Amino acid sequence: MKILITAPYHQKAQDELTDLFGEIVYRPWKLQERAYAEPELIHLLEATQADALITEHDEVTAGVINAYPKLRFIGVCRGTPSNVAVNVATEKGIPVFNTPARNAQAVAEFFIANLVTLMRNTLAGIRWLEGENWEAGAHTSYLQFKGNEIAGKTIGMVGFGAVGQTIAGLVRHFPAQIQYYDPFYTSDDPYYIKVELDDIFKTSDVVSIHLPVNEQTKGLIDGHLLSLMKPDAIFVNTARAVVVNREALLDVLERNQIRGAILDVFDHEPPDALDYKLIHHHNVLATPHIAGATFEVEDHHADIMNKALRSYFVEEKKDIRQFVNPSVLVTNEA
Repeated sequence: MKILITAPYHQKAQDELTDLFGEIVYRPWKLQERAYAEPELIHLLEATQADALITEHDEVTAGVINAYPKLRFIGVCRGTPSNVAVNVATEKGIPVFNTPARNAQAVAEFFIANLVTLMRNTLAGIRWLEGENWEAGAHTSYLQFKGNEIAGKTIGMVGFGAVGQTIAGLVRHFPAQIQYYDPFYTSDDPYYIKVELDDIFKTSDVVSIHLPVNEQTKGLIDGHLLSLMKPDAIFVNTARAVVVNREALLDVLERNQIRGAILDVFDHEPPDALDYKLIHHHNVLATPHIAGATFEVEDHHADIMNKALRSYFVEEKKDIRQFVNPSVLVTNEA
């Protein structure tokens, strides 16, 4: 089997796939500093005559799959295969695999770093210092920028998947109390308390969003929920912007109904005017969708993908977590 890899993939992982499947063609999208568009990817598949594809951000559209339907599998080095026409792949009998939790550690560390930064008024203190405002004998900075500790706070997770659990595993040792809302998962760890969604917003000092995007979650975090938050609470979203009603979030911020927000995702990227209102708000710490952007994430996704492919094709395990469209098994049997 010849595998075209357009995702970043470290050499050891490439060598493992060569041993397992025979031949690797490595054409990472980063060499051209953008993902492959539909016609480019079709051309690349036809030129290499690949039997399978491992991608990251490329446009694996219905057009790509229909033009090149002989793929043995499609691997997507992302937690959510949103750039792949999974339904079309399923119709064509092509298994799709993803890499859930590839960025869990990265996002967890980013969460803690930005939460500490906001709670300790670090950026305001830096700006004050760079403005040469430090006067002899004055205790202005000590008084003006005094902040809070994570220790003793209640952290509420909306969604308790890999990222939420990784964050919880770190912040519990501050120590902080962890509570979560997740209708599809119940933790075996008694330290983590499962509560209803309203209770997360009513009782948490920090509300952190970890939801996937689907018809049930779009706009789920609305004005009602945000209005339940405590006046000194902090809202964090490093997941997906569309699960939050941004008008409602801006409203509670402008009314000073909550302490602030930490945002890494926006409805429009690049942002539109309303997104920039959030970004420029004085109680918002905003970053440009980089919570999961570490070099190590690329190593993680290659290792997760290789393990999944070995399990599926060599060990013939079909119930693996990384198998996106198990219904394809029915398609292939028909």
